[in-house]
This record gives sequence, structure tokens and C-alpha cells, in this order.
Amino acid sequence: MKIVIDIPAYPPVLAALKARGDLEIDLILSPEAQPPAREIDPVRIADADVLLCARPPTNIAAMRALRWVQLNSAGYTQLFGHGLPERGIRATNARGVFDVPIAEWNLAMMVNLARDLRGMIRNQEAAVWEQAAVFQREIRGLTVGFWGYGGIARETARLSRQLGLRVHALVRNGVRPRQSTYTVPGTGDPEGVLPHKVFLAGQEMEFLAGLDFLVVGMPLTSATDGLIGERELRALPRTAFLLNPARGPIVKEAALLRALDEGWIAGAALDTHYKYPLPPEHPLWRRPNVILTPHISGSIRSPHFEERLWHLFAQNIDRFANGQELLNELTPAELVGK
Repeated sequence: MKIVIDIPAYPPVLAALKARGDLEIDLILSPEAQPPAREIDPVRIADADVLLCARPPTNIAAMRALRWVQLNSAGYTQLFGHGLPERGIRATNARGVFDVPIAEWNLAMMVNLARDLRGMIRNQEAAVWEQAAVFQREIRGLTVGFWGYGGIARETARLSRQLGLRVHALVRNGVRPRQSTYTVPGTGDPEGVLPHKVFLAGQEMEFLAGLDFLVVGMPLTSATDGLIGERELRALPRTAFLLNPARGPIVKEAALLRALDEGWIAGAALDTHYKYPLPPEHPLWRRPNVILTPHISGSIRSPHFEERLWHLFAQNIDRFANGQELLNELTPAELVGK
């Protein structure tokens, strides 16, 4: 089996793969963890069975023997338009690799929003001594709701319950065990038992009305683009906060700005955005009730990213070689953005 690797190597796992003796590995030696889409020498890739990459090469059509693509990201829009399902090529993403750091970001943002950290920092910079009640709020006993209950939501739910929050989840078809998704051992909710209450499609308004925190936890697809708009934001209590570590455009930009300005919600923590980088003139930079972070809740620079990604890849190599179900396999519908 020939493998082409177009991301930086993680030496311990790379050495173990080479030691197997049944793999031909061609390391493209990119110095970047997210190299740009580009053409790769067709001679090197034509007979490869497996590709580990951040983005497929622009000449992926030259990979005539390709059977499986492993991405180093949870997002997979970079695979759209390459006709992978039509060619019978399987694909897996890095779902689960980022669950721990993004869940910790979620918990930090809930505490920071509840206690108005932005207000405290403004006071510090102005040398204002103010012991307001809002700076002393607790999150214990509050309700956090997850629109989508994937790995990030499951790990955030586990941590939330440890801090005494109630956990609600909104999903299309109920919460089920997850057995074919990569999970860091000891984390998450693999059996799907942590939510205190589960809401199904059609119950969105009831779900939103009972929340103190709404965490967006779904991928960006044609079905979720702009899914949360004025109707949904107005359904939240005026004291509720929005957290979006998923994808910016899932929440309609104009509706979010109005919600923040007109007090439909109390505030927001945003790690994903509408433009990259967010331009200096964008109004979200100056909203006093917004915590804005530059897509760092969990990324390729997270301290355990390479280790977890390569362990996922090694597990999938074994599964692929043995004809078993792959971890994090994307469906044909997902591969065309549905």
C-alpha cells in the first residue's frame, strides 16, 4: 500500500508505520501544517492508494489509484468538487482531534461571559474599582444547549456537568452512541447519556427558550448555512449568550449584529468568522458584549494536535488494511456538501 503524506510528520508514529514493512510512504516534506492547495508531481502520486493531507492537490485527478483521503482538519469543504464519491474514493476527517481544546474554550467563554470579563478588563485599563454583582456570577445551575451533538458538544457536556450545569441537546434524530468516531480516551460522551434533555427537529423554539448558553456545534453545509437567524436569536432569553466555535456563517451576520445591538441576547463569544482575517473595520471588534478570538479554540497549533492526528491515522491504516470501518468516515452526501 502506497501512502502520500503532505503534512509535517509526527516522528514517533511515522517510525512505527515505516517499521510495519507493508507500507510505501512518500513524505512530501511540506514545512507547513496547512500547505496551500497546489499541484504535486504526478509521477509521485499517480500510484498512491492513500493520501494524508490538509488539502488535496489541484491535480488529484492524476491520483488514479487513490482509494482513501485522510484530512488533518475537522472541516472538509476542501474536498467538495473533486468527485470523490463518483470515483469510489473514501474520505475521513480529523473529527475528535480538536474536541478537548475547543471544549475547554467553550467552558472558559461561558465563565468569562457570565462574569463580564470584558467589562472587568475595561475597568482595569481605566483604573476603575467596581465590585458589581455581574462580575461575581456563577454558572452552576445554568443551562447550556448544544445545537448539534458531535464530539465537541459531547466533551463540553462532560465538563459542563462536572461544573453543575444542565445540558440540553438539539439533534435531528436523537442522541446515539458513537462508535466509529475518534475520541480522546476518557473524554466526551461516547454512549450519548449526558444530556438532561434532548430536543428533535421541529422543537427548535422550545429548545432555545430554555437556555442560558447556546453552543453552535454543527458543520457548515448547504443545509446549515444561515440556519440561525433573527427568528432563532429572538427565541433565546435576553439573558442568554451565544458561543460559536463551529463556523461563522451558520449564524446570519446581520441578524447577529442586530441581536447584540438591540439586546435580543446578552452577548456572544465568537471563534469563527465571516471573513479571514476579520477586517479591522468589522463592527464585531468593537462590540462591548462580544469576546472575539481568531479561530484558535482548537487548531493545528494546539499542543497535542499532531500526536492525536497521527494516532487517528495509524488506527485508520490498520482498519483500512483489514477491511474494517474507518473512524470519522464521511458519507457521499457529506462529500458533496449536503
